Amino acid sequence: MRAHQIMTKDVITVTPHTTIEEAARIMLRTHISGLPVMDEAGKLVGIVSESDFLRRNEIGTGRKRAKWLQFLLGPGTAANEFIRERGRRVEDVMTPDPVTVDEETPLEDLVRLMEKNDIKRLPVMSGKTLRGIVTRSNLLQAVASLAHEIPDPTADDDHIRERIIRAVSATDWRPIGFEVQVRKGEVHLHGIITTDEARQATIVAAENTAGVKKVHDHLCFVDTWSGFYVESPEDMKAAS
Repeated sequence: MRAHQIMTKDVITVTPHTTIEEAARIMLRTHISGLPVMDEAGKLVGIVSESDFLRRNEIGTGRKRAKWLQFLLGPGTAANEFIRERGRRVEDVMTPDPVTVDEETPLEDLVRLMEKNDIKRLPVMSGKTLRGIVTRSNLLQAVASLAHEIPDPTADDDHIRERIIRAVSATDWRPIGFEVQVRKGEVHLHGIITTDEARQATIVAAENTAGVKKVHDHLCFVDTWSGFYVESPEDMKAAS
């Protein structure tokens, strides 16, 4: 999937001269947490988001620094904080020159950019024209939509078994003596693991295979130092 397939197309924007109060009202009224900022020429110049309203003089959350720290930070930092805490227009608090993507950017790159830059939204551009915006909510919707994908016509028991074995066997954490049994889409995992993370990763690999209806964990834990052996939680529960 690519940006144009999940983005929000009808983007609400503000201008640099929009007041802080009006921007806050728009966010509350439309239930969105960030707004692209467009200048009079229609150029994207910034993003204003909820986090830009955290440190505000009106609600008493302005920064209070010790004088020695203010001295170390210098007058430039203090002046900039004063503007952000008391400025009346969006241009006073917005993040300028936001990170953007184009319509063909794949989801993997969208996530990488969000994580790398610690941001929650990416304007989608076509040249200098704003086409839409991708937020973390859009990514969540993409994940949820996977449940409605067309079933794989080759997802019979034999294909399911082969795909799980292939996926797990290609990893460094694969269980020792790994075996898979599949009956009418229900998967039974067998083998020996040495970490709890390997158990969960193996289950996830099975759950992500097309056609799987349920996964049964029969993976046994063995401590590599003591040889201590523990059956899977599912098998222990069944035996009790």
